[in-house]
Amino acid sequence: MTQASIITIGDELLIGQVIDTNSAWMAQELNKAGIRVVRRVAVGDVWDEIWTALDEEQKYAGIILITGGLGPTADDITKPLLCKYFGGKMIVDEGAKQNVLNIFTKLNRPIIDRNLKQAEVPDVCTVLQNKRGTAPGMLFNKDGKVFVSLPGVPHEMKGLMTDDVIPALVNEFKFPTIIHNTLLTAGVGESFLAELIKDFEEALPAQIKLAYLPNYGMVRLRLTATGFNADETEKEINQLFEKLKALVADYLVTDKDEPMENVVGKLLMAKGKTMCTAESCTGGYIAHLLTSIIGSSKFYNGSVVSYSYEAKEDLLQVDKTTLETKGAVSEEVVLQMARGALKHLKSEYVIAVSGIMGPDGGTTDKPAGTVWIAVGNAENIQAQKLYFRFDRARNIQLTAMNALNLLRKFILAQG
Repeated sequence: MTQASIITIGDELLIGQVIDTNSAWMAQELNKAGIRVVRRVAVGDVWDEIWTALDEEQKYAGIILITGGLGPTADDITKPLLCKYFGGKMIVDEGAKQNVLNIFTKLNRPIIDRNLKQAEVPDVCTVLQNKRGTAPGMLFNKDGKVFVSLPGVPHEMKGLMTDDVIPALVNEFKFPTIIHNTLLTAGVGESFLAELIKDFEEALPAQIKLAYLPNYGMVRLRLTATGFNADETEKEINQLFEKLKALVADYLVTDKDEPMENVVGKLLMAKGKTMCTAESCTGGYIAHLLTSIIGSSKFYNGSVVSYSYEAKEDLLQVDKTTLETKGAVSEEVVLQMARGALKHLKSEYVIAVSGIMGPDGGTTDKPAGTVWIAVGNAENIQAQKLYFRFDRARNIQLTAMNALNLLRKFILAQG
């Protein structure tokens, strides 16, 4: 089976100045085409390191994909290195040159020699014209292996991958079908879950793998099947997936690979209902998650981010005496926040949260990580106290996920 390796080039990746999103996206798209990525390697803008990476990755993969180092500046050394590596000489590709001229003409910007050098490529490569930028992609063949060099700019790389690289690879090699079925569980730890489905996991055939993907107090379970007969592979994994769903039914949130906010949004839209949020400690993060969903205006009316005592009093009509005697992080206050949001945002359902995200601000009876969450409707609002033990960012994310899950369960319980 021909497999792929991804090499990302750039000092900015190694020092953490830029997060490598390219290889993650590439791996997802390659996987859809049946191409398994076995290695991902990041190297700096150093000649010897790039050369060594090219030598090394051939040991593991028949397809080596490279991103970065194709710009017009002195630190972009990938192109001359590839020229020497594959024993070629630099020439001007007329198609690439015309592409550069067209781009600068449309932008009404002057063009300099440095820009025109983008059209220079090794004469031993197949040029992949970049419709989204000036640096062309390059495809090389060596000893039955395929090397593809792509720009590091994500928008440009994605265009070349979609339009040129993946179609060329699919035409060159025979790849198996790869199918992933994923479900999401909540309210159960990874270890307990593993014990629950131990017999199922041990009985899986060799061509089907199970992966545990914990995150924010929830665990995704992913079944992956590989085979050259697409129909048989799909039938087999679907049957096993149904068995897995039955085993974890008590903790199942969704049998699709989708985030919690999507699950809640779909549930509300199916019922023709709306919701709102009253956020203190999460500072609008729950609203952000919900409004990231296309079409969220159909089920989400809005949020009141009431961080201070005054905002809670003025915007949500939380009682001042309650705030002073019970504190903002209390059952009484979060219930009042929920009622105030329902009234002013005219929704059927509500989430309200108030907590101490840390690392400071905690007390003996309310340590950092203490959170009160309220969910409900006009007839019934329920509150729950939770404790989280992580840093501020993760505590905020955990609060949001747990709040959304509590609302999900509340809505389902209404029938």
